[in-house]
Amino acid sequence: MAVPHLTTALTGPLLDLEKRVLAAMPEIEGWFRTQWQEHTPPFYGSVDLRNAGYKLAPVDMNLFPAGFNNLNPVFRPLAIQAAQVTVDHLCPGIANLLIIPENHTRNLYYLQNVAALRDTLRLAGLKVRVGSLLPEITAPTTIELPDGNALTLEPLIRRGRRLGLADFDPCMVLLNNDLSAGLPPILQGIDQTIMPPPEAGWHTRRKSKHFAAYDEVAGVLAELIGVDPWVINPYWGVCTGIDFQSRTGEECLAETVREVLERTRAKYRELGIDQTPFVMVKADAGTYGMGVMSVKDPSEVVGLNRKQRNKMAVVKEGMAVTDVLVQEGVPTFETLKDAVAEPVIYMLDRFVIGGFYRVHTERGDDENLNAPGMHFEPLAFEQCCSEPDAAKKPDAPPNRFYAYGVIARLSLLAASNEIEALVTERYAGLAAVEEAGQPEPV
Repeated sequence: MAVPHLTTALTGPLLDLEKRVLAAMPEIEGWFRTQWQEHTPPFYGSVDLRNAGYKLAPVDMNLFPAGFNNLNPVFRPLAIQAAQVTVDHLCPGIANLLIIPENHTRNLYYLQNVAALRDTLRLAGLKVRVGSLLPEITAPTTIELPDGNALTLEPLIRRGRRLGLADFDPCMVLLNNDLSAGLPPILQGIDQTIMPPPEAGWHTRRKSKHFAAYDEVAGVLAELIGVDPWVINPYWGVCTGIDFQSRTGEECLAETVREVLERTRAKYRELGIDQTPFVMVKADAGTYGMGVMSVKDPSEVVGLNRKQRNKMAVVKEGMAVTDVLVQEGVPTFETLKDAVAEPVIYMLDRFVIGGFYRVHTERGDDENLNAPGMHFEPLAFEQCCSEPDAAKKPDAPPNRFYAYGVIARLSLLAASNEIEALVTERYAGLAAVEEAGQPEPV
């Protein structure tokens, strides 16, 4: 299988981790099967992984993934099969599916992602159209894309408690919009299935909630395969009530940075790792790699200059940053053509369907690669990341990719638990509002 040649640190504990993952494959797959009997996987998701040579861990989990256009088209059949399984229990029979994308008309690369997602779902036997939240889309508007494809955006129409297009009544609405700006009225109180549920949007979701859920499932898997949970799980802490412009909360932020650095430094000493620990300070709600900085000393988050404060103060849709995740930095030891790289793993339902390497020629192994100047190298997972070849060396591509798939699915399971908690919290809030006789909150 042709994949980008990757120069990776293949010595030390990570090889031991991979051997343990391979040896425990039947137990791992059996455990995942029991978990999916109890929990519903998100419709789709993507996970950013970091491979440090001594540690393999997720650093972000996106429930509204873009980038489907960066996946290897050779393995589209995997995505088609996964989509069929996913939709069959949501919309049995002939299914109409409506995609609601981000409010972009000029970001053609993002729209290529929407077109690739649309085409995959169509090949799964669905009738798929794209409805836009943009007020300027008042008639079907076709946009020609750089890859030769085209995408038609159509105005959304609401009829009572159903959402659709002028001549299209979908049984399911698929959000590819992370709702950073909030839940618009047109999406409230809809009878159709909306996936992912609106509660998973960044107007309510928090990264710290995801990693709290990940802590639990990572502990179970670590015990199953007999490893220290730390080798698959980054340390983290959270600060609330932050205002970067007024410098409110700097003390809390500096103290949390200090605590996470100290925990990491202690683990490095315990395992004999000769590295300088760092943390990633991230907006607790946000995406697109915005509101992120790499820090090696608590003093670096005190007295930020104007440029740094502006960078951290707001994220997508101008949403103000008030809560901050401080996450142990996991350096990447993976490179592609002398540039640092990190794998991004894509899933539909519970199935790994592929991924790509995010590559950045101007960033270091301890920096955020989701930044302007990055590019993508598609890869494909042999046998869909679920059938490793135990006869091959642990660092052989199928086995390394299987390990990637295990950790990515672990993050997906955490996201499932996270969504269930968000939905439960939402319904509890609605019940309280109804009991009090007040209008439903937006």
